[in-house]
Amino acid sequence: AGDQARAQLINSNLRLVVSIARRYQGHGLALLDLIQEGSVGLMRAVDKFDASRGLKFSTYATYWIRQSIGRAIADHSRTVRLPVHLGERLSRLARLRQELTQQLDREPTLEELANAAGLSVEQVERAEQAGLAPTSLDEAHTEDGGGALSEILTDPLQPTPFDEVSESMLQADVQAALSQLSPRERNILRLRYGLDGEPTHTLEQIGQRLHLTRERVRQLECEALRKLRDPSLYPQLQGYVNDTI
Repeated sequence: AGDQARAQLINSNLRLVVSIARRYQGHGLALLDLIQEGSVGLMRAVDKFDASRGLKFSTYATYWIRQSIGRAIADHSRTVRLPVHLGERLSRLARLRQELTQQLDREPTLEELANAAGLSVEQVERAEQAGLAPTSLDEAHTEDGGGALSEILTDPLQPTPFDEVSESMLQADVQAALSQLSPRERNILRLRYGLDGEPTHTLEQIGQRLHLTRERVRQLECEALRKLRDPSLYPQLQGYVNDTI
């Protein structure tokens, strides 16, 4: 019964995956790949969802779908480019490995994988070794363990594409959440936390600017934050909280 309910929840939200995936076209991944990655996020949302929190599942799932797609775009943009023929061979080996794992109910040996692919064990080993580069960027590239390959290929001080996508998502959701508050509450949070390019202000500074007492500013700030934390009032921000659980 549990598996059936899970499958039904996934199937009933596949249109949501497609809708979100379409927004990310043009970032290096084909639509079908985006949908596949979004489906992974949907399944994770199903497994982590807690209905007792009072959050709509579609809202919760949207966060995980977008996160999964964002990570895939980032991984794709950071991947070391392989020759086309080698990339095709790796894709075929990955597909065969998955099929054999399902058939054998265990990971296939190199010999079994080579036989299924019509290749020698040495050819499989060489292909997989070459394919390690995109997934082993944090391993040392010298025998003495000094330096990681990622330090050569990327600047560690620069945000990754996933960081940029996540930041953009968060900014959009925060702005949408703030729009649900009263103009005065919105202005207080904007000044208090330095939003929209404003410097951060103390309660006293905000009070002077808005002609309110320090205590009144504090009360309004607390009320505004309480609204933002309430999933029934604005659930979109809850995904960012639940990501840390």
